[in-house]
Amino acid sequence: MLYLIAEWLNFEGVFNLIRYQTFRSGATLITALIIGLIIGPRFINMLRVRQGKGQPIRADGPQSHQAKVGTPTMGGLMILIALVLSMLLWMDLRNPFVWACLGVTVGFGLIGFLDDYDKVTKASHKGVSGKVRLLMEFIVAGIASWLIVSQINTNLYVPFLSDVSIPLGPFYYVFAATVIVGFGNAVNLTDGLDGLATMPVIIAAGTLAIIAYLVGRADFSEYLGIPHVPGAGELAILCAAIMGGGLAFLWFNAPPAAVFMGDTGSLALGGALGAIAVASHHEIVLLIIGGLFVAETASVIIQVFWFKRTGKRIFRMAPIHHHFEQKGWAESTVVIRFWIISIVLALAGLATLKIR
Repeated sequence: MLYLIAEWLNFEGVFNLIRYQTFRSGATLITALIIGLIIGPRFINMLRVRQGKGQPIRADGPQSHQAKVGTPTMGGLMILIALVLSMLLWMDLRNPFVWACLGVTVGFGLIGFLDDYDKVTKASHKGVSGKVRLLMEFIVAGIASWLIVSQINTNLYVPFLSDVSIPLGPFYYVFAATVIVGFGNAVNLTDGLDGLATMPVIIAAGTLAIIAYLVGRADFSEYLGIPHVPGAGELAILCAAIMGGGLAFLWFNAPPAAVFMGDTGSLALGGALGAIAVASHHEIVLLIIGGLFVAETASVIIQVFWFKRTGKRIFRMAPIHHHFEQKGWAESTVVIRFWIISIVLALAGLATLKIR
């Protein structure tokens, strides 16, 4: 909104700052952070009153988690409110990438909200049927993929190699939707400890902000040998909104958590990261940047596959963060070490921009 107003005023005076995506990214981060911190206390109290017993805690999970009984969930709504308001305030709303990625974020957030609501009202950890949830996710991701692909080509670019791509043609639509849905659920699986998913999401968003900005600049993308996507730079502002909203949420989610993100937040943020990676043509690099989320998902797949085949478990408990808890690691130890892994993976992802 402010961008359109500044453009109407010909970017005169102080409004000239709004012309720059870097300035608007910083402003968006601060705006989302302030909104989140302001609404947080009352929002958490409202959730606590309305939910009563809070998020159901699995009886077969780590016993230390039983102390968290009564903690409200759906805290992801705080992030979404801060994110959406700051986006609408600072982004160029004529950019189609904005609406595609915002649609995924809000759409996945709504699906997650329905799942959280079902869990809370039924006092069960099962929630909405997995098949129904996946169907809804693919519908949202499919529409977003169609909007994104209308602005980009259908090539899959290979990192570490300049100007090397695999033409997927119409299969790219399915691939793009799968990336979005897959990453949404990967972040969802990671969200099992206080702050575990939030900080890696912030780190990944910050990394994607740099990539989106560079991809949107013809000069930088030509120099680095990465695909140029006109308009993708605007997504750096969305990444900044994720970072600001995530930091505000982490203020209240820090151990001991006053609120849980729930599927409302984890699905929305994971889907947003997937959509941004698709729009910036860095889908494979996302697997590096978000390697922690990939590992968490892989641990579940491996555990289920091996148990069905042999009746035995490879990990003491899946996702893998619970495996380390069962080995005696304190929750804070698991969280901080996983944060360190996320930082290393983010740096590795950024390295792919230069190693071509």
